[in-house]
Amino acid sequence: MCIYLIIGVFLFGLTHLYPAVFVNSRKTLMGKIGKGPYKGIFNLLILSSLGLIVIGWRITEPVDLIEIPISSYLVTLILMYPILFLFISARLGSNINRIFRHPQLGSVALWALVHLLSNGESRSIVLFGALAVWAFLQIKFLNKRDGEWQKPDPLPISSDIKVSIIALVVYVALAYGHGYFTGATLIAL
Repeated sequence: MCIYLIIGVFLFGLTHLYPAVFVNSRKTLMGKIGKGPYKGIFNLLILSSLGLIVIGWRITEPVDLIEIPISSYLVTLILMYPILFLFISARLGSNINRIFRHPQLGSVALWALVHLLSNGESRSIVLFGALAVWAFLQIKFLNKRDGEWQKPDPLPISSDIKVSIIALVVYVALAYGHGYFTGATLIAL
């Protein structure tokens, strides 16, 4: 297994978990170096981790470990639309945010799990398995850090419609562009 992929995923998870787990340490560090430099270091670590993940993914030769039934691909394709809806809702807001406290992290966890359903090779298991674990841990630690959840006020139905349309556009773009971004073609042009 490529060490770049493993280090990248590990760095990504640790960098994101740090503010949720080590709240006082983060405040102390930010007080010492300033908010701007802290954010700069944080962003540099995230970009570095993503770079390592991409490099590691591309240079790792996939080794089939689990045979995947063809129906798993269909399940993944179907579930990706609601996953994108959750992800986009976290940024734009919709009434789903009244049900899910962390729609973006929930969408990442679900995205990783459904990709595990349709990918039984080594590098996918490392990447998607680690990201699923990270997302669940992040939710747990954020809930602990932030205390009791106050549900947001209801939004107009137009918010849900807007998120639905954007999710559909992104879904179609990802379905057609998946091969370009990942090397795994879903829909031939």
